Amino acid sequence: MTTTPIDQLTELSADEVVTHSYVKHVPLPSGGTLALVTLDNGKDYKRPSTLGPRTMRELSDVLDTLREAATAGSIQAVAITGKEYCFAAGADLSQAAALPSREVAHELGVLGHATLRKLSDLGVPSFAFVNGIALGGGLEIALHCTYRVFSSAAQGIGLPEVFLGIIPGWGGATLLPRLIGPEKALRVIVENPLKNNRLMDGTAAVELGIGDALIPSVTFLPSAVAWADGVVSGRTKVVRKNEPGMLEKAAWGTVVKVARGQVAGKIGTVPKSPFRALDLVAAARGGSLDERFADEDDALADLLSGDQFAASMYAFDLVQKRAKRPVGAPEGVEPRKITKVGVLGAGLMASQFALLFARRLSVPVVITDVSQERVDAGVARIHESVDEMLGKGRVSPDEANRIKALVSGSVSYDAFADADWVIEAVFEEMSVKQDVFRKIEQVIAPDAILATNTSSLSVSEMGSVLSDPSRLVGFHFFNPVAVMPLLEVVRTADTSDEVLATALSVAKTLKKTAIITADQPGFVVNRVLARVLGEAMRGVEEGTPFETVADGAAPLGLPMSPFELLELVGLPVGAHVLDSHHAAWPERFYPGDGLKRIAEHGKILTRDKKGNATGYDPAAVKLVAPARRDATPVDAATMQQRFEDALADEVHRMLEDGVVQHVEEIDLGLILGAGYPFQAGGISPYLDRSGASERVFGGRFHDPAIVGPATR
Repeated sequence: MTTTPIDQLTELSADEVVTHSYVKHVPLPSGGTLALVTLDNGKDYKRPSTLGPRTMRELSDVLDTLREAATAGSIQAVAITGKEYCFAAGADLSQAAALPSREVAHELGVLGHATLRKLSDLGVPSFAFVNGIALGGGLEIALHCTYRVFSSAAQGIGLPEVFLGIIPGWGGATLLPRLIGPEKALRVIVENPLKNNRLMDGTAAVELGIGDALIPSVTFLPSAVAWADGVVSGRTKVVRKNEPGMLEKAAWGTVVKVARGQVAGKIGTVPKSPFRALDLVAAARGGSLDERFADEDDALADLLSGDQFAASMYAFDLVQKRAKRPVGAPEGVEPRKITKVGVLGAGLMASQFALLFARRLSVPVVITDVSQERVDAGVARIHESVDEMLGKGRVSPDEANRIKALVSGSVSYDAFADADWVIEAVFEEMSVKQDVFRKIEQVIAPDAILATNTSSLSVSEMGSVLSDPSRLVGFHFFNPVAVMPLLEVVRTADTSDEVLATALSVAKTLKKTAIITADQPGFVVNRVLARVLGEAMRGVEEGTPFETVADGAAPLGLPMSPFELLELVGLPVGAHVLDSHHAAWPERFYPGDGLKRIAEHGKILTRDKKGNATGYDPAAVKLVAPARRDATPVDAATMQQRFEDALADEVHRMLEDGVVQHVEEIDLGLILGAGYPFQAGGISPYLDRSGASERVFGGRFHDPAIVGPATR
């Protein structure tokens, strides 16, 4: 017997954790009754309520019953809220990831729309009492209501779908722009998700016009009921200042067009979900809800059944689960307690370290350098950063004073005598780092831990000058230190279990995600990027135009072109990275000779007054023009295959060399350390989809079901 898509959707939800819709009738102060629906999955706050097919059908039945009650006159309003700390956390992603076909995915969109539309068709006003997390479908529940109020303590509010490779497909892409206009709506639907899934709190949601009122958290529910009573009785008039007027409607298309160009300039055109979202927001200006919701159903079905969503779920699982406990962490080893931190250096990077350690570990931090002038400048820089955070409301005045009091400076290594943890941030040269470690070991306690932030030098060689190399660990941050979530923890053959366990504990306290890597050049992220940058420089030095090389790299999904990345990290640094990898593996990594010439010139890209890249600097192009007349430029497709094959080769070698235990650590590193987009799922799923894995080593990094069909 053939099963329908609806039947298949029902079968998939057999093990769903159902969020039930409990109804309580609440008397209104001015007379009449409000039916209060509470969404609750019966779990504690650690398991937010989600919305699967069975949940939606139960909610649909409840709303049908309430509509009958409204028609009979037994209720005068309906409100919907959530369990403690959570309104609703959106669709059940485990259910969505298991959808077997586009047709079944389409049914999920239709079910969501059919259910939530009932909130605006009850015959009485509907109210969303948003008391906590309201993500994706959760926020869309609120958007379907007639009115919305937010708790002052509500956190985690947004539409993160684009971040996950889909779109707000239960009304959000249509209703939000109609409520607050396209520009503000695109901030929530596209811009925030692309900024590492930035979310709002209740205050921001009300300021943006999503909410009609902000209710103090201490009396949220009774105050929300009283506010709703005011609206129902006519005492409270709701004014929505952010609703789009005639001018905004006239400029609607222009706003979306500008946003489209900005998105393409930032992330390229490979990710599908941002552009489908832009299409839906553009269309939201006109047409009936039936038409617009049908568009959402089609877009959601296409994306849910596509390979980018499958890749996003793989990436999401890495970040949510695998990142919680680093693979290779020592079992049963207690980390050492850190009571004081020393930072060798007082420059920009050292100052970032000191601020982060003081803020997160809440222990004294001392920085040191060769002169009092440098030390004073470093401390002043840290104080300025704290003042900036205070001005932005990221720290309280008391916390700002506490952080400043924890940081001090000295020109003497004696200040490190009682430090448990000392990290160096000195010049990236082996002899310099060895010299400071040799000297510092004479001062610090025998059990104090030494850490290096090197990005390319051998940690083992660095530790060879120590009387106890077991105390040394690599602790590689990514810049900017406060923002980038990844930490590469480098274990040498000598690093002790206790030191490694302590390093992982410190990383967790710093709110960083750690991956454990062997001591090989470039570790994980820089080794992969060095292969990309090397192939890019090889291409231009063989005569392929810069533009063509960049076009060939674009399908990889990296957040910027190789040449933009080189300017971001610094051209001299890029040349050093290429040279260090070429020295280790000259047959695979291209040297940095041409890049050194460009570094002396100072730039690759030309930019406008706002700093936006406008092209390639003619002098830089000339500096790497091939000397040989027989140099043969290639097209973008050939460059793309060169990039893919080089990466498949390098990732495969990294696994064979034991740099990490599994390919998932490489993907996690690139997602968190290089901004690799969720839609690509990491570099290894892309290499499998593109066929590069088969071409290079005759296999795959993953089972085909994990990464979806080939894209070429």
